[in-house]
Amino acid sequence: MTTAAIVVAAGRGLRAGGGQPKQWRDLAGRRVADWTLDALRSCPGIDCIVLVLSPEDTEAWSDYAGGELILARGGATRDASVRNGLEALVGKGISHVLIHDVARPCIDPGTVARVLAALETHAAAAPALAVTDALWRGANGMVAGTQDRSGLFAAQTPQGFRFGAILKAHRAHPGGAADDVEVARAAGLDVAIVEGHPDNIKITEPGDFARAERILRGNMDIRLGNGYDVHRFGPGDHVTLCGVRVPFERGLQGHSDADVGMHAVTDAIYGALARGDIGQHFPPSDPQWKGAASEIFLRHAVDLAAGMGFRIAHADCTLVCEFPKIGPHAAAMRAEMARIMGLEVDRVSVKATTSEKLGFTGRGEGIAALATATLVTR
Repeated sequence: MTTAAIVVAAGRGLRAGGGQPKQWRDLAGRRVADWTLDALRSCPGIDCIVLVLSPEDTEAWSDYAGGELILARGGATRDASVRNGLEALVGKGISHVLIHDVARPCIDPGTVARVLAALETHAAAAPALAVTDALWRGANGMVAGTQDRSGLFAAQTPQGFRFGAILKAHRAHPGGAADDVEVARAAGLDVAIVEGHPDNIKITEPGDFARAERILRGNMDIRLGNGYDVHRFGPGDHVTLCGVRVPFERGLQGHSDADVGMHAVTDAIYGALARGDIGQHFPPSDPQWKGAASEIFLRHAVDLAAGMGFRIAHADCTLVCEFPKIGPHAAAMRAEMARIMGLEVDRVSVKATTSEKLGFTGRGEGIAALATATLVTR
């Protein structure tokens, strides 16, 4: 089974407030769409993701271009957008597809696993919750009657299908379907119901943001790590600090490029993961790391975090030295560290202080660095 997930994010609905489509609004410090995408990335069995975007969302097209996502152009209706997402997968060897609403950022791996398991024996499957509340019919603000709830379910996504079958169904459908199960059933496909999850809410009204944030923060694993490193001065004409070459009358000595700032941040990430330090992953006794660029170490730590289900939320580095002057280079250092870690610059801090002429840094014998990294579950 080779499975793709299609995330439908082309809607223009403003009912949730905020003056912009809900998928681009902030939710617990990130865009709704980013929560949804990361939730699907963390689910085993999903091999690739298609993100369907409105032509109007130029910033989103720019943000996601060039990454691992397949981007598709949204249509005038939801089912048209889904069809465009399906067409983007033609010829890519996909056997099954999950179609998910971007406004459901709290999707859990268990629900996805149940849908995928059902697809092993069914042409289509979708999660749902049995309706347990009493149902009323209303008119003019008054209760006009009751409705039997037997056999009623509240539908959720992702809804899963055999790729060829749902592509054919969408190509034949006249449009206007409420969801993809309706399209599938119109084509004669039987759809299995699997257990959904109460937390898999769809953000629709303004109050849904608060509920989604409570769910996401409740499930979030937050880690904090500290790093510390020191390198002494030696011969040279520059120092490399936080990835930036700074002209100076001496260099820093070390087995690698002696980037004391980047080493401290790298160790902070390893510390948050409880995975030792740089020396355990890149032993100084191994000649292949002699003179190596410290970007290799930092990138490894970031990738290790991602593999364990974490993302870097923030990194803070303090360089302790009498010289060289760090201030003129701090912005470039932040930008370079952000590039390597795949973060926005405003999530990276690089600053400097002196030790008031005290100790080895005060005597100008070397540079020290302290760092803190915050990691959160993806």
